[in-house]
Amino acid sequence: MKIQDWPLGERPREKLLQQGAQALSDAELLAIFIRTGVRGQTALDIARQLLQEAGGLQGLLGEKGRRYLQRPGIGPAKSAQIQAALEMSRRTLEQQLRRQDVFTSAAATRRYLLNRLSGLGREVFVCLFLDNRHRLLAFEELFQGTLTNSSVHPREVVRRALHWNAAAVIVGHNHPSGVAEPSQADVQITRQLAQALELVETRLLDHFIVGEGEAVSLAERGLV
Repeated sequence: MKIQDWPLGERPREKLLQQGAQALSDAELLAIFIRTGVRGQTALDIARQLLQEAGGLQGLLGEKGRRYLQRPGIGPAKSAQIQAALEMSRRTLEQQLRRQDVFTSAAATRRYLLNRLSGLGREVFVCLFLDNRHRLLAFEELFQGTLTNSSVHPREVVRRALHWNAAAVIVGHNHPSGVAEPSQADVQITRQLAQALELVETRLLDHFIVGEGEAVSLAERGLV
């Protein structure tokens, strides 16, 4: 049965107009952008399968998300619309977080870094430079590639911290494999950074490892 043959109250677009966007499931919201289905599948069927494959809306963000959108029923125009909507959502969340003193909270920092680093196909190392009230001064991507003790340079992190006159720093990097468990190299890098920043009276508050839909805090594990 086509969506237009459904009762009015069950059609995603009409349901949104009658009850508001908050009443729709993730699949129903996504189906509005997909608009039309293919033989044997409604737009809602395609949306449900897409979310299942990607592991939810978060999985559609970033570089990895684009490959999920390359499937029957989603052409270049629909893919572009979906990516634009997701990016608008990501930027809205980032603006909300930037306006608040949120980086005293591990949960809020976790959301922020998941928002920034999820779905990237390459490994990147980032720094959040904070003032003495833990408000964000700057977010910078400092290193890329396979991150090891030799590729993450504490001297550069210290230099940027001094540039921003930062009182504290939070660092993070992603694991493109999707597994957020920190390695021994991650722990060693964290200790080196903490020691280097301490020399310029700047605190390393935390190091987050971002995987597929989760971010592990080394501070919560007592490793910072």
